[in-house]
Amino acid sequence: MKTAQPTLPAPAPVGYVGNKAAVLARLRRIEGQVRGIQKMIEDERYCIDVLTQANAVKAALEQVSLLLLNDHVSHCVADAIRQGDSDAKIHELTAAIERFVRG
Repeated sequence: MKTAQPTLPAPAPVGYVGNKAAVLARLRRIEGQVRGIQKMIEDERYCIDVLTQANAVKAALEQVSLLLLNDHVSHCVADAIRQGDSDAKIHELTAAIERFVRG
């Protein structure tokens, strides 16, 4: 006879769930930019042109990160504050911001 397995609670939706399609579209665009840089290297394009495109990829990734950070604050951190569990989420947020700023 099998014993019933305890059911785990469903995971809370992630903060970016409302922007998931937009985030994925941005990431696909960035992926295309990276493939373009690979092609530039294969074609031995001018260094400055490659660096310019690399900088564009970096800026695009920073925009995705800011979007995710905003969604995290608006959803995850705000929910934790409403539930009275803000200390851990604020510490997590502060650490994430530090990593983002330091690169």
